[in-house]
Amino acid sequence: MGINPTGLDWQRFTLAVDELDQIVGCGQVKNHRAGVRELASLAVAPAWRGRGLAGAIMRELMQQTGPPLWLMCRSSLVSLYAKFGFEEVGPDEDQPGYFRRMRTLAGALLFASGDDYLAIMTWPGD
Repeated sequence: MGINPTGLDWQRFTLAVDELDQIVGCGQVKNHRAGVRELASLAVAPAWRGRGLAGAIMRELMQQTGPPLWLMCRSSLVSLYAKFGFEEVGPDEDQPGYFRRMRTLAGALLFASGDDYLAIMTWPGD
């Protein structure tokens, strides 16, 4: 499903399974220093995309965790996460150090060419 293999702890995952108990989607909330929590590892198997599974997993994780919640995504996905109440945080805005470092690394290594960039978003709640 293409998730980042670092920081995986299967006990934190919420899974979506099909009628044969095969995993077709997943997501987790990772805990960082100072109580910062990150919505991460959200993925849905290609054959199951477009059926609302990612949204259902996100809503479940958001309900379990509550705000504030952070995430990193490609800039092309900002509008998707905005539908769930996430707001993009600009490079000069206040954000946990982990996300500031990841933004810098991604800009230098992953998104050096092209229009896409690593977006940092937060769900502050109501």
